[in-house]
Amino acid sequence: MNSTEDRLSSLKAFDSTKSGVKGITDNGILEIPHIFINKDIINNQVKPSKSNFSIPVIDLKDTSSRGSSVHWLMINKLRDACEKGGFFQIINHGIPVDVMEEMIDGVRGFHEQESEVKKEFYSRNESRTFTYNSNFDLYQAKSTNWRDSIGCVLAPQAPDPEELPIVCRDIMLKYSNHVKNLGLTLFELLSEALGLKPDHLKEMKCAEGIYMLGHYYPPCPQPELTLGFTSHTDSGFLTILLQDEIGGLQVQYEDQWIDVPHVPGALVVNVADMLQLITNDKFKSSVHRVIPKKMGPRISVACLFRTHFVEAMSSTLLYGPINELLSEENPALYREITTRDYIVQRYSQGLDAAPTLSHFKLERESARA
Repeated sequence: MNSTEDRLSSLKAFDSTKSGVKGITDNGILEIPHIFINKDIINNQVKPSKSNFSIPVIDLKDTSSRGSSVHWLMINKLRDACEKGGFFQIINHGIPVDVMEEMIDGVRGFHEQESEVKKEFYSRNESRTFTYNSNFDLYQAKSTNWRDSIGCVLAPQAPDPEELPIVCRDIMLKYSNHVKNLGLTLFELLSEALGLKPDHLKEMKCAEGIYMLGHYYPPCPQPELTLGFTSHTDSGFLTILLQDEIGGLQVQYEDQWIDVPHVPGALVVNVADMLQLITNDKFKSSVHRVIPKKMGPRISVACLFRTHFVEAMSSTLLYGPINELLSEENPALYREITTRDYIVQRYSQGLDAAPTLSHFKLERESARA
């Protein structure tokens, strides 16, 4: 077989086990299978960053004191974070620490069940409410990531509890309620940071859909040869990430990779592609990745404020740069698109392909004319 046929055969064999990366590590391997070897990471080994940039930490305790000088200092810090790195951490966000810890334990509990129990949920059908698999872009990406994931649609319709695994059912529902409320607060603050009325982004339905991803990164015997999550930007409008203390998340800033450290009690928030589009590049959806570790497992829980696959396929709502942010000096950079346009483009390629937003730039259409 040629290399393409060999890789496809190996991918199918891996997928058919329905045991993910954890199933491989449970066998006590000393070398990673060839489908996980990432030539780009080998040729550009991870080096310590020389940048002085650090991920800002924003205190939300004064969100209710709208109009005060403290509130506007917070808004200014939020605006600065979204315009520069697109990443920030938040403290005093209202989600109890014990709920966050229980959510991490719930994701770990699912992935560390007996393989036969997990296989019931293994699927690549994005229309399902709850799925478990390894690498959503397994057959599109150039190399496979060292990661297993569960995914669940949390909003606009809350999932039927009976569709969720018992091991993490209660905490997923509890945590999702907290995240919904936090998301509404953040979109109000982001609206203010854009100079708009607080309800603007909510009225655009940016906060309606929530998709949860529970990632499990097993210990990797050769972390220098692969990635836990390849370089990418997030879909949707905003992501709220809960991560454990293992580390490995990095964001790209001025061609340097910056570590996003674990801050006890904090949540990581980042701008996603659709928010960059509607703000006409004012807010940045930054490229980020996860470096695997020999220790672990690493656990993270990402809640993406986005329209999920099924809803996106029937949506006719158009999103383009917000009119109030445009002027002769700042013309629209993107054409109006539906969430279906975005999702179709996103799922047609691996995460290691060209950035999804680049397909919707107006300059691109002009160049083709």
